[in-house]
Amino acid sequence: MIFLTALPLFWIMIAASRGGHWGAWMPSSISAFEGTCVSIPCRFDFPDELRPAVVHGVWYFNSPYPKNYPPVVFKSRTQVVHESFQGRSRLLGDLGLRNCTLLLSNLSPELGGKYYFRGDLGGYNQYTFSEHSVLDIINTPNIVVPLEVVAGTEVEVSCLVPDNCPELRPELSWLGHDGLGEPAVLGRLREDEGTWVQMSLLHFVPTREANGLRLGCQASFPNTTLQFEGYASLDVKYPPVIVEMNSSVEAIEGSHVGLLCGADSNPLPLLTWMRDGTVLREAVAESLFLELDEVTPGEDGVYACLAENAYGQDNRTVGLSVMYAPWKPTVNVTLVAVEGETVSILCSTQSNPDPILTIFKEKQILATVIYESELQVELPAVTPEDDGEYWCVAENQYGQRATAFNLSVEFAPVILLESHCAAARDTVQCLCVVKSNPEPSVAFELPSRNVTVNETEREFVYSERSGLLLTSILTLRGQAQAPPRVICTSRNLYGTKSLELPFQGAHRLMWAKIGPVGAVVAFAILIAIVCYITQTRRKKNVTESPSFSAGDNPPVLFSSDFRISGAPEKSERRLGSERRLLGLRGEHPELDLSFSHSDLGKRPTKDSYTLTEELAEYAEIRVK
Repeated sequence: MIFLTALPLFWIMIAASRGGHWGAWMPSSISAFEGTCVSIPCRFDFPDELRPAVVHGVWYFNSPYPKNYPPVVFKSRTQVVHESFQGRSRLLGDLGLRNCTLLLSNLSPELGGKYYFRGDLGGYNQYTFSEHSVLDIINTPNIVVPLEVVAGTEVEVSCLVPDNCPELRPELSWLGHDGLGEPAVLGRLREDEGTWVQMSLLHFVPTREANGLRLGCQASFPNTTLQFEGYASLDVKYPPVIVEMNSSVEAIEGSHVGLLCGADSNPLPLLTWMRDGTVLREAVAESLFLELDEVTPGEDGVYACLAENAYGQDNRTVGLSVMYAPWKPTVNVTLVAVEGETVSILCSTQSNPDPILTIFKEKQILATVIYESELQVELPAVTPEDDGEYWCVAENQYGQRATAFNLSVEFAPVILLESHCAAARDTVQCLCVVKSNPEPSVAFELPSRNVTVNETEREFVYSERSGLLLTSILTLRGQAQAPPRVICTSRNLYGTKSLELPFQGAHRLMWAKIGPVGAVVAFAILIAIVCYITQTRRKKNVTESPSFSAGDNPPVLFSSDFRISGAPEKSERRLGSERRLLGLRGEHPELDLSFSHSDLGKRPTKDSYTLTEELAEYAEIRVK
């Protein structure tokens, strides 16, 4: 045990004031445990000139004035005391030496109060000193905790008990300090006013778990049953730690979402919900709930909860994934390319989860990617067959969206093989079918007549475009007997193409030249030849005339029959101008065309009716 002493201030003052005046010095307050004793130190003084033979003294309780008849605690003259103090009080000091120290034993709560001393030197030399001591009867030790205890910072907690009873000395021990360490200092300390305290110190580094811990100190007195305990709750300050938060959240677009953040700290933290630096909600609380109604894809992202107080901060994040159907796909542009170029098609969308992306052309899949937001397709060396409408389709389990776009391939004109001329009676029609992008110009040239007819001359040429095909029909009248050579020329900004149109239907031209009489003569000759062969029997087999053989007889296609009846005078004038332009003469007989627009190498069915025939009929009607 360590004893710490200090010279009380009032003893120094007494020594300096000897030979002075009336005065007393005692501690203004003193404490003691119930059931123990207390020694109240006291010194007094009086003028030197009095020189009394005997010095007496009286201790009063709660009042300094005798006329108020205060309870007498101790009286040296008569030893008569108040019943409350009988057997409990005695004088420890020598009044002749001006020491008035009082001892009170077997303390009980009713003895707590003010104690006054009165000096009695005989006769009128009696004086009650205003100075007094307040006795506090206690039953718990005093635990002193620093005003601020911070987690992680070493602190000192002390247990102080009064030690003013010379008959009983307290012993101190700590309660509930497991894990905090052992007491570092144990000693007895004399205070400035002459009182004594027993002290025990406990040094430790608190943690957040120690917050609210009830730390106790026990004072016991050997050889007695007296024990006194006192407790203090530790208020440990510590920074926030987020202890409760959602894990990653998945929600369907339009649903309700709640995010919870809870933190442990002392004092309470300021909780803040944030997203992309924007404060969504905040409050000083243990937990904070963030509600999102009818979530949208725009609310998808990372949400942060920040907890902070004066001692630090903590933060955690949670991801919100909003599930939704694909947005309408976007395509880089409506594409235009020149034949032979490489075309790159980029289709992109946005969805959660990522979609299946597919690019179609005419219901044929060109490319597909799974769980990707972009799909890129390259078409190397595009051809006219790549021209057309494409679709980009995006789909996931929440829906499907599609976008159509066009690829336009530009190329030089191509004159298709079904282009030809055909004769019907005295009319010749020439069909020129051109595939091109952009739309070409078409002209018909008659080299033998040194004439060129453009498509702009509507009286002779009818044109119609369908997709990439341009069909032009030139109608010539009175040319069946000697059809001219016709060259079709088509051009656009990518090139020029010319083709001499082949003539079809020569057998019909032959019969037109022979006429009815010639047919009768030919039939008679045929009969004569057959008879001759039969009679002579020089050959085993009957041969047919080459002009009637099946192999020499090409298929005759009757797609339509155009007949021009008697026309009015205005039509006669128009047709006459046509003939004059082309150098043609003669009447306009019936027209029986024999050609196929769709496929020259195939024989159409009986009721086939092609676009060429429609256009030819339209051209004929215009010139009637």
